Amino acid sequence: MKHLLIALMLAAVTLPATPNIVEAGTLRRACLKSDRQAASRRMCRCMQQVADRKLRRSDQKLAASFFKDPHKAQEIRQSDSLGHERFWKRYKEFSVTFAATCGHLN
Repeated sequence: MKHLLIALMLAAVTLPATPNIVEAGTLRRACLKSDRQAASRRMCRCMQQVADRKLRRSDQKLAASFFKDPHKAQEIRQSDSLGHERFWKRYKEFSVTFAATCGHLN
């Protein structure tokens, strides 16, 4: 469970779903700006690629915000909002895929 949460937090930082040119790389940029030791260029690029397949643009923006405020992820996860619940399900799927696809890069 702890490893999944770490993967979720790292995943949140790097990848957008189907971004337009201006928004491309939302999670990748957040990942690269983070102070996380595992945030290599390859890892962040891989995260973005997974996010582009698994997350909406709005999901990616929200996930990228977790890099600056990790507690926000916990608030979203525990929220009673239906929108947050739906986001969290997509985010968990993204995180599992991210861990399986990019986990070897750290």
